[in-house]
Amino acid sequence: MKVDRRESLRRFGKFLGGSPVVRAQGQPGGGAPPNDRLAPVLELVNVPEFEAMARLVLPPRRFDAISGGHRRSFDKMTLRQRLMVYAMDLDLTTPLFGYDMFAPIIVGPVGDQDRLHPDGELATVRGASAGKAVMVATGRGGHTIGEVAAASDEPVWYQQYSDAATLADDVARAVEAGCRAVCVTVGVSEGGDPAPPDWTAVERVSGAVDVPVIVKGIMDAASAETALDRGAQGLVVSNHGVGGALPVDVLPAVADAVAGRVPVLVDGSFRRGTDVLKGLALGAAAVMVARPPMWGLAAYGAEGVQTVVEILQTELARNMAASGRPRIDMIDRELVRFDRW
Repeated sequence: MKVDRRESLRRFGKFLGGSPVVRAQGQPGGGAPPNDRLAPVLELVNVPEFEAMARLVLPPRRFDAISGGHRRSFDKMTLRQRLMVYAMDLDLTTPLFGYDMFAPIIVGPVGDQDRLHPDGELATVRGASAGKAVMVATGRGGHTIGEVAAASDEPVWYQQYSDAATLADDVARAVEAGCRAVCVTVGVSEGGDPAPPDWTAVERVSGAVDVPVIVKGIMDAASAETALDRGAQGLVVSNHGVGGALPVDVLPAVADAVAGRVPVLVDGSFRRGTDVLKGLALGAAAVMVARPPMWGLAAYGAEGVQTVVEILQTELARNMAASGRPRIDMIDRELVRFDRW
C-alpha cells in the first residue's frame, strides 16, 4: 500500500500522542556533525548543522553572504503545551492563494544561487518540489524563469525589486512561464541599498497581472495599509536581512492591522520548526526561509534543499502535536509566551 507524506504525518501524530519524550518537548537534534569534513546529508538532524556544512564548501565571502541570523527574539519565546489533546490527525495543509500547500513553509528568494552550486535555482526548485514546498524564484539567477518553473511539480512564485528597470517585462515573462504569484520587493533597491518604497511600481504590477501580487518588505502597519491600497493581495513582513527590529517582532502588529484581509507571511532567521510555529502563532499564514535552503544547496545540491525543508516540516509537526494543536487552523497567539530576561 502506497503511503503519501500527509498520511505519514497522521501516523506520526498517532505515535507522538503517546510519546513521553515529545511531552517533555525536548529540543530536536542531539548529535553534532563533524566540523572538519562534509558529513552525509542524512547524518544531519537539524537545520543549523547545514550551515556548518556550507562553510566547508564555500569560499569565505560567499559563505558570509548566506550565514548568520538574529535569534534573540525567538529565544525569548516559549511554547505553551496543551496536553491530553487528540493529535492523531496531524495535518500541516495550508491553503494559500487557491492552492493547498503541504505545509506553511516556503523557500524564499535568493539571487545568484549559481555562486553557491553549479545548478543554482534549478537544484533549489527541484529540492523544494521534492519536499512539497513552494519556491520563490528571482530575477537574478543563472537560469530563465521558464526553466525554473518547468522543473517543479509545486507552484513557483517570482520575485523582483520595485526599482528594477525591467520589472514589467520580467513579471510578464514570469506569469507567462506559469508562476502562480509575484513578489514585489520594496524598501531596498535591486543593488541592495535602502530605498523608499516605490508604491507606484506596486500599483502598476497589480494592475498588469492576473496572479496575486505580494509586497515584500513590510515592517509596520502603515506600510501594510499603503500596500493594500496599491493593490497588494499578500504581504511579507521582512527587513531584507538588515539590522533593527526583527520581522517576527513586528509581525503581530502588522497581522492585527491587516485583520485577515490578505495573507501575511514573514521571513527572517527562521531556523527550526519551533520558530515556524511561533511565526504562525503570531499571525503569519506561512513562513519564508531563505538562508537555510541555501546552506543545503551549497553542500548537497537539490537533496540538501529537500532535506532542510523536510526537517523543518517534521519539527513543525512534532511541536504542533506537543502543543496540542494538530492542525494549522488550531494555532493561535495563546500558544506563545514571552519570557523576560
